[in-house]
Amino acid sequence: MSDTQLIKDKLDIVDFIGEYVQLKPGGINHKGLCPFHREKSPSFMVNRERQSWKCFGCGKGGDIFSFVQEMEGMEFVEALKYLANRAGVMLTNTRSEVNSSQKNRIKDINVLAARLYHHILLKTSAGKPALAYLERRGVTRQTIEEWQIGFVPDQWDVLTKFLLKKGHSIDDIVAAGLTIMRDGADQRTGRGFYDRFRGRIMFPISDIHGNVVGFTGRVLVETEQSGGKYVNTPQTLVYDKSRVVFALDKAKQEIRTKGFVVMVEGQMDVIACHQAGMKQVVATSGTAMTDEQIKLLKRYANELRIAFDADSAGESAAKRGIHVAIKQGMGVRVIQIPAGKGKDPDECLKQNPEVWFTAVEQARDIMEWYFERALLNGDLSDPKQKQQVADVLMADIALIPYAIERDHWLGKLSEAIRVDIGVLREDIRRFVGKPSASSGAQGKQGGIENVVSETSSNKKAFVPQGKVESLLERLFMLLLRHPSELPKVWSQVQALEPAVCTTSFQGLYELIKMQYTTNNSFSIDHIRESISEDNSIDFLDHLLMKSELDFFSISEKEVPQELERIIGLIGTEWKKERRTVLQQAIEAAERSGDKDRLQLLLAEFQAL
Repeated sequence: MSDTQLIKDKLDIVDFIGEYVQLKPGGINHKGLCPFHREKSPSFMVNRERQSWKCFGCGKGGDIFSFVQEMEGMEFVEALKYLANRAGVMLTNTRSEVNSSQKNRIKDINVLAARLYHHILLKTSAGKPALAYLERRGVTRQTIEEWQIGFVPDQWDVLTKFLLKKGHSIDDIVAAGLTIMRDGADQRTGRGFYDRFRGRIMFPISDIHGNVVGFTGRVLVETEQSGGKYVNTPQTLVYDKSRVVFALDKAKQEIRTKGFVVMVEGQMDVIACHQAGMKQVVATSGTAMTDEQIKLLKRYANELRIAFDADSAGESAAKRGIHVAIKQGMGVRVIQIPAGKGKDPDECLKQNPEVWFTAVEQARDIMEWYFERALLNGDLSDPKQKQQVADVLMADIALIPYAIERDHWLGKLSEAIRVDIGVLREDIRRFVGKPSASSGAQGKQGGIENVVSETSSNKKAFVPQGKVESLLERLFMLLLRHPSELPKVWSQVQALEPAVCTTSFQGLYELIKMQYTTNNSFSIDHIRESISEDNSIDFLDHLLMKSELDFFSISEKEVPQELERIIGLIGTEWKKERRTVLQQAIEAAERSGDKDRLQLLLAEFQAL
């Protein structure tokens, strides 16, 4: 009997596909909604006797192997190895074909790397400082073992030598993203190669099936040479950060049970939540959520709850992926940690776990949150401001794919701004297919594609709005002119995130942040490659040309001092502006008698 037939006999196709699709018996078939295209009525059928599946909507179909290939983006040999492991079948006829796949060799390398890192942390003297750090962070030994957390000392080629001794080729080790090749390296001897991760606490990243596909490394002791605080495995044959959700392999069953997924920002937040008993928590790996990640999450639940970081002006963390989720019809709620109760889930759990669990339970509908933010500072007696508020909210409402839900929120907007709903129904057509404008607290759009007002049609020059934006313009001009200075001021620039994310510079900042935290550096060429819109390239060129004029005479020695000065001024001016906004909001809360809102606003005001 062939390997493929043996696997089919061992695995029940209905039970297996039922892990991905909610199936119900219907005659000789089991029916459900097709996972490969959007539909409201089930046209996806699975037949146990024929060991086959078919969608009569999109036309796709096949056996259990083709389903895994289609669902997971695997090649046949990968699907074969995965299903053989699930079925407990030892491959015989096709073993050499499976072993010849470089993807499988890279997965084997990742497994060995994770084991070595874990061993160094728990069993060697080199791992003691990292182990002490994790214990100070409240991570238990059981959690360390469950998540296979590890450590790699600050040495050049610990892992590379280990993997070469295990018989892996230097080409495969480099392809796994774990080793970097110097110029003039000798591939035959392995000389001239060095480890990508050094002096870092290592968190394995697994795919949905629990296969280690990459790593995140957190630096233990920050130095000028250590690069970013977090470094991730680069894109490889097995690791595509746009398709992987950290901890989903551990969280998927609990997500199904609870009916919603909790999305946080960092690996430590995820691990802290699981350790505290909240198991439906996941994170992206330093990037905004993508269409592929949302599709992956929707297999298990149709509701997403996103956590805020309290020290990032709240909304800046929640913006990531929200619009992608809304467009795909996923319900989205916002988790807000009360002021003074921790800047992130990990810190909140340390102070009082009940506060975090309550915040998750009481997560607010995203549209309610959008309405509150848009209406907070708008003067609805001014027709121009009323139009601005309507534009911000209609851009968000237009993302909703369901007509009844969309009309419900148009009705809410009609009541709030006292405009006939018929007018709004007509006006919202302007926003269909366009990006939302609610990302910033003042209604500015989040991507760099939208940073230049009025440039896409009439090419007007970018004009900063207010002191903070003028200072940010100078900051980014200087950083683009002297990118090597970023590591020296990165922590100070990050501290300005609340200010940046209320301005037109948010998109540029996010691109720089993503590059720097992934590659320990950023370059203008890489930023330019990441931009797709002409007006965004115009904006970047505007900053570069203006920096030539404004900073032509400044010497290299003067750059650090000028950066420090600008950063200090931005912090001061933003606090002034934020206090003014908060004072107005406090007065409004007092007039309306909203005590809960008042308490939150007062706490934020006092913190400033």
